[in-house]
Amino acid sequence: MFIEIPRANFRRLPFDHCSLSLQPFEYPMCTVDGVVFDLMSIVPWIKKFGTNPITGEVFHAYSVFLSCTLGKYHCPVLYTVFTNNSHIVANKVTGNVFSYEAVEQLNIKTKSYKDLLTDEPFTRQDLITLQDPTNLDKFNVSDFFHVKNNMKVLDPAEEKAKQSPSYHLKSTNMETRETLAELYRDYKGDELLASTMKEPEAKKTDKLNAAHYSTGRVSASFTSTAMAPATTHEADAISDDTVRYQYVKKKGYVRLHTNKGDVNVELHCDKVPKAGENFIKLCKKGYYDGTIFHRSIRNFMIQGGDPTGTGTGGESYWGKPFKDEFRPNLSHTGRGILSMANSGPNTNKSQFFITFRSCTYLDRKHTVFGRVVGGLETLTAMENVESDPKTDKPKSEIKLLSTSVFVDPYEEADAQVSICMQFHICCVFMPCH
Repeated sequence: MFIEIPRANFRRLPFDHCSLSLQPFEYPMCTVDGVVFDLMSIVPWIKKFGTNPITGEVFHAYSVFLSCTLGKYHCPVLYTVFTNNSHIVANKVTGNVFSYEAVEQLNIKTKSYKDLLTDEPFTRQDLITLQDPTNLDKFNVSDFFHVKNNMKVLDPAEEKAKQSPSYHLKSTNMETRETLAELYRDYKGDELLASTMKEPEAKKTDKLNAAHYSTGRVSASFTSTAMAPATTHEADAISDDTVRYQYVKKKGYVRLHTNKGDVNVELHCDKVPKAGENFIKLCKKGYYDGTIFHRSIRNFMIQGGDPTGTGTGGESYWGKPFKDEFRPNLSHTGRGILSMANSGPNTNKSQFFITFRSCTYLDRKHTVFGRVVGGLETLTAMENVESDPKTDKPKSEIKLLSTSVFVDPYEEADAQVSICMQFHICCVFMPCH
């Protein structure tokens, strides 16, 4: 809960304090007007009110402070420590903060509008004044919208306590307290009611998973007497994986440690996210450790990923087959293409193969999800191992000893989705520097 502030004609807020909690900030964010908030204070406010606590208007973009290792804020160019009398500006493009003296001497007077730290170009309109000692109206606490209107965000524990009827009982006698205690101890009406009226829970929609089409319940209830009447169109919910995969923008990288040497593979997680995630998750799980390549055909491919070593076993990370992911720009062209083995359409599990040469006739039959980017000599050594002409099984064992995941883009995607789901915002704040 935020502290109560006594009314005054003018009360200055220090530049290193949050304009909402009126306490020193830990994770500073600022508006384009140069008003600074703490992340942990402004996010609950946005969720509840959706307005600017200072002006009452809606928020737009945010920038970030740059702090030094001493715990005090300073100009990263002139190394002068900021005080309540410093003229401080921020670059909206990069989020970097400087003293106005540095920007004036090195940017404005020279007409060279490039960030003094990153050399990124900007315009003079991108400069945000965080503090001007000649104009302190912005720091007048008495003029803040949330102070004048006594608006605040309550502590979650207090909000939850308010839902109980007993919260509003200021004082009760002994008999009333004993009666209420007995009622709360023995009352089971809500449980019985919930058990008799339980309905299947519909997946809740939000800004992330709301589809552009409705659930169709209105039309269904209009034409079917078996459904309860519905008069409100609700957006259907997109599957969780579809939402997550929108945030997967990078390649994955894994090293396969075999008894013939190491093979580095690049995974097309940004193009075939399901197959890429299946392979990475199985590698991190140790699923492939100690498995053999049970099939090898010279000038064609080598196949592995089956823990049983028979060519008929293996499960996907989710325990069930997943659909094919065919992309026109991913083809079985060249040596070292990593692709999913299957027993028919949409039957991908854990088995995979690596090509020894182009085999484009497998396009749209097998999902290409990666390629070899290092260790081609190891691939050659594996190809040179003779195989049984009847079973195509290598005569000497080719074993996948272990795997090392270097880059997992799904971890970053999950983190972004988690933040957006928690705060109900997307790309509102700029990253810290």
